[in-house]
Amino acid sequence: MTAIKKSPAGTLAELAMIIVAALALAVAIQAFVVKPYRIPSGSMLPTLHINQRVLVNRIGNDFGTPGLGDIIVFHTPKNYSDGCVNPSEGQNQDGQDGAQACAVAQSQPSSETFIKRVVGLPGDRISIRSGHVIRDGVPEKDQYIVPCGSDSSCNFPKTITIPAGEYYMMGDNRPDSEDSRFWGPVPKRWIIGKAFFTYWPPDRIGML
Repeated sequence: MTAIKKSPAGTLAELAMIIVAALALAVAIQAFVVKPYRIPSGSMLPTLHINQRVLVNRIGNDFGTPGLGDIIVFHTPKNYSDGCVNPSEGQNQDGQDGAQACAVAQSQPSSETFIKRVVGLPGDRISIRSGHVIRDGVPEKDQYIVPCGSDSSCNFPKTITIPAGEYYMMGDNRPDSEDSRFWGPVPKRWIIGKAFFTYWPPDRIGML
């Protein structure tokens, strides 16, 4: 039986097709299944450090809903730097006992992404005292946070109700996180996916 020999041109064409297929598969995986993200700030300390890398499950968001305590990547509100849609919410410059966190979602997302932890689900009634979330009358189990103390931005004692289809996000670094307290809950359609694994640096590899 005579062996079939491939020409050099045929071998190169086959190799090129394999490379193109592999690249297309990688792009499809990032677009629809799993995508890597780099942590750009210290807002999730001590859980996630600056420049740490995580993998985010994109497809899971299509078949389920975020859970309490999940670490989520999402699109920020388009004008989050302007603060809450309702100017009477999301600020407590004077340490007022009647201050409340922002309870109104903005109308448009931006292309920018944040990574935060889900601290409130649709329909939950929450308040925030010294950075601790009180959810339906029960303090969250938040051993993972950086303590907040008496800083006024960490105290929103008036109870708010999270609207249907929206989620409340806060950074674990409670004294230094730009989050839902100041610009409101995040609609589910803005959520990209759940961070489930960290792969860099090597000494922090593991599940989240």
